[in-house]
Amino acid sequence: MEGLEVSIKTLKELGENNPTKRLDSEFLKKEYLQLYTALFAVKCEKLECLSEWVTQGPNPVFSKNGIPCLTGRNINKGRVNYENSDHISEGEYNNLKRFQLKEGDTLITLKGKGSIGKIGYVTNNRKAIFSRDIGIIRPNKINPAYINAFILSKYGVKIIERGETGGTGQSTLATSYLKNIDIPRLGTENEIGDLIKKSEEIVSHSQENYHQAETFLLKALGLQNFEPSKEKVNIKRFKDSFLSTGRLDAEYYQVKYEDVIEKIKESNYERLADLVNIKKSIEPGSNAYSKEGLPFLRVADYNKFGISEPQKCLSDSYVRENAEKITDLKPKAETILFSKDGSVGTAYMLKENMDLISSGAVLHLTVKNKEKVLPEYLALVLNSQLVKMQAERDAGGSIILHWRVGEIENVVIPIIDFKIQQQISDKIEASFKLKKQSEQLLEMAKTAVEMAIEKDEEKAMVFIEKNLSLING
Repeated sequence: MEGLEVSIKTLKELGENNPTKRLDSEFLKKEYLQLYTALFAVKCEKLECLSEWVTQGPNPVFSKNGIPCLTGRNINKGRVNYENSDHISEGEYNNLKRFQLKEGDTLITLKGKGSIGKIGYVTNNRKAIFSRDIGIIRPNKINPAYINAFILSKYGVKIIERGETGGTGQSTLATSYLKNIDIPRLGTENEIGDLIKKSEEIVSHSQENYHQAETFLLKALGLQNFEPSKEKVNIKRFKDSFLSTGRLDAEYYQVKYEDVIEKIKESNYERLADLVNIKKSIEPGSNAYSKEGLPFLRVADYNKFGISEPQKCLSDSYVRENAEKITDLKPKAETILFSKDGSVGTAYMLKENMDLISSGAVLHLTVKNKEKVLPEYLALVLNSQLVKMQAERDAGGSIILHWRVGEIENVVIPIIDFKIQQQISDKIEASFKLKKQSEQLLEMAKTAVEMAIEKDEEKAMVFIEKNLSLING
């Protein structure tokens, strides 16, 4: 028995706080049992008793455009992101009234190995629903933002982890388990909830700054009211089509793509390859994956606003065997991550050196001459519709989107006056400073929950007041 982890429990003890009736060793790990010992030192209530509704999403009929239908890729770290969402029609939205989101809802992912337990807090009454891989918690007898903070804390994370079923296959989290999780009742619930709300307000201001930078770019290019052609017919000679591009698919030659390119070329522009050095990363294969090790960033792990915690790591043995290559591939500050597979054309400029490796689907772009084009400005352009439409043209003929490096090199980039680039970069910098501030508040909320459980609520309040004064000061 030496070296083995053993927990001894009576049948009566196993039945307490165990609606799943699970008796497997994973469910009864010591770390989970110790967690509940700390949790039950304070008064707790079942989530179901504190909520109007805890349920799983529907299977909607999707449409190309319309009202957002959120999936796992739209929620993470307590945030809801409506970009790149699926859509449903107005009629389908009205048919699914039970699943229409409301301010104060918490969404949680229920499916996918390594993806279960991601949550997002709904901060407005924007029209949207959620899909079947998402669960909803709609509290009505407790501060809803506090529920969000608790699930983000180490206690919430471990409780959700404990409820995963499915082993090495497709993991799931049952809403019946969610309903029965224990929520500590604290005198500081409203103060902790206020931190979450303030964090969400600040991140909203951050996104407003970013959108202002996008608008500034279009105004500088005279494109704020630009509408590409909707003409479906474009006649091309053979030498101007296949012999020139190697493409025969009609979608590639739509007039709207030519309109965008021509509009960019009315002012100064450059090929992307003339502005940046492009470095390819690696694709080590699933055999190199590990629960712990060097973070391995994939396309799903970042967007134009930042990086979320990668869901995969590379094993220590793989890192040792490929040490020289990996050291060279760790991205440095001002590197622009740029996706070429899946959600193609997503760019994010790193603010600092990163101790991680990206997948082969993510290119590393480094600006050659910062006196000609600023990295922040270039990242904004790469995320704009001007480049999105070039990506759509080049990669749109594939079932699984793949943007070839040779095509990416030829992307047309508008070059505006450097002073205006600087103004745009300042807006982006302000956006990311606000984002960092919102993340600090999120961490404060999580720490305050843990402190109130492990120490006492008075210490948690002192911690909140002290750190709020530092952030505000």
